[in-house]
Amino acid sequence: MKKLVALLFAALLPALLAPSLGHAAEPQAGKEYKAITPPLASPKDKIEVVEFFSYGCNHCNDFHPIISKWAASLPKDVSFRRIPVSFGRPEWARLSRIYYALEATGDLAKLDAAVFIAIHEQRIAFKTDEAVVSWAASKGVDGKKFADAMSAFSMQSRVQRADADAGAARIGGVPSIAVDGRFLVNNESASSYQDLLKITDAIVEKVRKERKGK
Repeated sequence: MKKLVALLFAALLPALLAPSLGHAAEPQAGKEYKAITPPLASPKDKIEVVEFFSYGCNHCNDFHPIISKWAASLPKDVSFRRIPVSFGRPEWARLSRIYYALEATGDLAKLDAAVFIAIHEQRIAFKTDEAVVSWAASKGVDGKKFADAMSAFSMQSRVQRADADAGAARIGGVPSIAVDGRFLVNNESASSYQDLLKITDAIVEKVRKERKGK
């Protein structure tokens, strides 16, 4: 799994270590972002920002507190949503189901960061659904409700839909950010995670101006 993570994020690492490139006020196609064609479904009353991620990703673990703080202070016309992806790997598909199960039981806000900690700091291996349910119950979650959510008939389709959206956006790894269903932020144009969010802000402003007809 470590080998897979290294492969998926090899393209992101040079950008994170590189010196700041600086960005024009207006983000440029092919530089700060890539067009998503056809666009992903996106709400019309909000400018939606989507983070594609996986609990199994080291970089998503590092990025999580940064993007969570950013998302908590978004203006009213911007919404934020996260999509867990598996890249077709059963181990990561289980991690996607953890996300959706926590969402279904109302425990996501309480245990979202705890899942990252369990995997990346405590080195807990969620190799079976039983191991996941046992861990969740130890954190105060209703074990039966969580187990039912994990095994729900609709769960597989949710995981497949998440992977389909990631494929449609043509992401090369995670974390990846899409804005308004039309723009995929180019990770290679960012010099840090904070810079990645500055580019995201610039693209949000671009969409805002377009919607106002400016």
